[in-house]
Order: sequence, then C-alpha cells, then structure tokens
Amino acid sequence: MKFILNIIWLVLCGFWMAIGYVVAGLICCVLIVTIPFGIASFRIANYALWPFGRTTVERRDAGAGSLLGNVIWIVFAGWWLALGHIVTGIALCITIIGIPLGIANFKLIPVSLMPLGREIVPTDQAFAGRW
Repeated sequence: MKFILNIIWLVLCGFWMAIGYVVAGLICCVLIVTIPFGIASFRIANYALWPFGRTTVERRDAGAGSLLGNVIWIVFAGWWLALGHIVTGIALCITIIGIPLGIANFKLIPVSLMPLGREIVPTDQAFAGRW
C-alpha cells in the first residue's frame, strides 16, 4: 500500500514539492554561509519525493545552533515551502482519493519549517531507539 501511495504522491505533488526544496537548497549552497541549510533542504527533497514509510524524529544532539538555524530558515525559505504544502494539501483534500495525500502534505509542514535537528527514518525504526 505504501508503494501505491508513494507513486500517486510522486505524480500529483511529490515531484513539484521536491523541486521547490532542490531550488531552495541550490540557493542556499550558492551562498557559502548557508550550506548547512542547503544540505537539509536536499534531505527534505528526498523525503518529499517518497514520504510514505518514513517519518522524522528529533535528533538528541541538536542544540541551540539548530534552533537559531531554524529561525533563520523559517524567515528565508521555510514559510514558502510550508505554504506550498498547505496549498497542495488543501487541493488534494478536495477529492476523496486525495485525502491521505493531503494529510501527508500537512504532516510535512513542521519539517519544512524547522528542518535542522530532525532526522528522517523508516517508520518501523522511529521509536526503536527510544527505549
């Protein structure tokens, strides 16, 4: 089922959202100081292409630098990408078949706003290391 949802996702919105993340990552990599933002953007682009079967978890070693970086990210790129997820999520929720895809879009909003200090893992490993 995850495979079918990922294929439908890729065709309807995953490809376009990934392009947005790649463009943001390229812009960040051109500006030398913001290369960590570019790397995070490329990680999220991969996640936006194939989200079903994966999730994000907080990294325990993320500190104040991640918080400061996330604030800068929100101001310059995060809110544009989150707006893209909101618009496509609403558009997908109009149809009954698109509702799971719209919900997945809404779940991507927090990571599009605050990518630093997050790690993308398979869903079966999301809580394995917490015990």
